Amino acid sequence: MNIIFYHPYFDVQDWLTGMAQRLPQANLRAWKPGDDRPADYALVWRQPHEMLANRRDLKGVFVLGAGVDGVLEQERQHPGTLPAGVPLLRLEDTGMVQQMKEYALACVLRYFRRFDEYQLQQQKQEWLPLEPHQQGNFTVGILGAGVLGGGVAQKLVEFGFNVRCWSRSHKNIAGVQSFAGKEQLIAFLDGTRLLINLLPNTPETVGILNRRLFTRLVPGAYLINLARGTHLVEDDLLLMLEQGQIAAATLDVFVKEPLPQPHAFWLHPRVTMTPHIAAVTLPEQAMDQVSANILAIEGGKSPTGLVDIQRGY
Repeated sequence: MNIIFYHPYFDVQDWLTGMAQRLPQANLRAWKPGDDRPADYALVWRQPHEMLANRRDLKGVFVLGAGVDGVLEQERQHPGTLPAGVPLLRLEDTGMVQQMKEYALACVLRYFRRFDEYQLQQQKQEWLPLEPHQQGNFTVGILGAGVLGGGVAQKLVEFGFNVRCWSRSHKNIAGVQSFAGKEQLIAFLDGTRLLINLLPNTPETVGILNRRLFTRLVPGAYLINLARGTHLVEDDLLLMLEQGQIAAATLDVFVKEPLPQPHAFWLHPRVTMTPHIAAVTLPEQAMDQVSANILAIEGGKSPTGLVDIQRGY
């Protein structure tokens, strides 16, 4: 069994050692340009196009993250990057759900308790107690109710928040009001005070966080974008912040990463930024899942995390 590996950030030796311990019958090698030797499986993240192109012998391509948009974008730009019939698999959790719960909860509580405003007051040396928000009129809406979105929704329900979600199909999450499909998007936005985006990145969701959507939220709403930068129309957010329709935003993802230095987000007093760290792949858990799926495929069983290429997730 031959496995090729490419990740621009992970320590290659850690993966060579870790996968050898889990799959001693496999030969794992770090892929380098010009390597066209046979491979049964590919483990990738932001890989060069030529790594997968014309590989007809692959039994599976594993994306080392929750999102597969990078691979699918290459397929759109270079048809044939993904050989027909080869399964595309994503990591389903590997510690990312817990991290996303922590990040989202911290942000929601920060806005709910108005800590962001107190921080601005501190910088102005102002002492002014603010009227606290009430959970009854602080509805949290989550765009996307998959593994990550569903986990965040459950955590917020535990803290007593009124939570709703919007997704492609209806979800049954205890304590969460479910909205589905384009026809229910406006109803979902109506009354939402804080919006969390955890949608998959597909052609249909690009630019969904735009001026039209923002105006449907409660005036002075909050935005937390934890999915992809391409979901957000950045100029529309800046306009909505200026007009007060959006009170503040926390952004972990951006159209261009790293964010260019001259960008208006850097110094905006109502924008909080983090460098795409809301939920990162944990190598040990990722290797466990990838190895289990390879063994499932080799044993003629169905792996987990299969991606519907037409839907994009």
